Amino acid sequence: MSDSISLNKYLSSTGICSRREADGWIEAGRVTINGTVARRGNRVEVGDAVLLDGRPVGGRPAPVYLAFHKPPGVTSTTDPKDPDNIIDYLKYPQRIFPIGRLDKASTGLILLTNDGDVVNEILRAENEHEKEYIVTVDRPVTPAFLRGMAAGVPILNTRTAPCAVERLGQRAFRIILTQGLNRQIRRMCAFFGYSVLTLKRVRLGELPVGQYRLIDPPLAPAPPPA
Repeated sequence: MSDSISLNKYLSSTGICSRREADGWIEAGRVTINGTVARRGNRVEVGDAVLLDGRPVGGRPAPVYLAFHKPPGVTSTTDPKDPDNIIDYLKYPQRIFPIGRLDKASTGLILLTNDGDVVNEILRAENEHEKEYIVTVDRPVTPAFLRGMAAGVPILNTRTAPCAVERLGQRAFRIILTQGLNRQIRRMCAFFGYSVLTLKRVRLGELPVGQYRLIDPPLAPAPPPA
């Protein structure tokens, strides 16, 4: 058997994208192998010429892992068409991409890397760890609301797992999740008629808003959508 690897794994191993992003590029016809437009499922062998948008895909760089305290207004995307994308905000000298996401209005911890091979493993691991958030909403937090949030809420064709919820003020509460559903906290609040005004992922240590620090593997779990 040849020493070939799948094309999406090859692309992610160079640090330019995750495997999911690689699949999108392949489907869009942006990748060629030896002059032929690639398709999903193609494999790369030693000596193959792989191009992205007509440019050679380079060798694998040294791995980089960043912890970033994302401010509100920054989008967790690498899309240069988005003027608020996280890559332009950071201006990091190497090509990196976010693991997981926080929505634009949210603030808190997000990880970025150039190591596409670890993304799926980290995203799977996130559900084994607690994620803590401080949330403010548009009207007073009631005992019934807290009980309902803690017991589990029907959203996205499932029911959220029971979680810890604590009132912090008239319109503020703390919530600790072990899930990472899309916009989970905002959807949970909306079920009870509340709108989220601010949402911050905490347990960031002393990392200031808008700053990042290099971290060493093994990586911490990636943040979930919020």
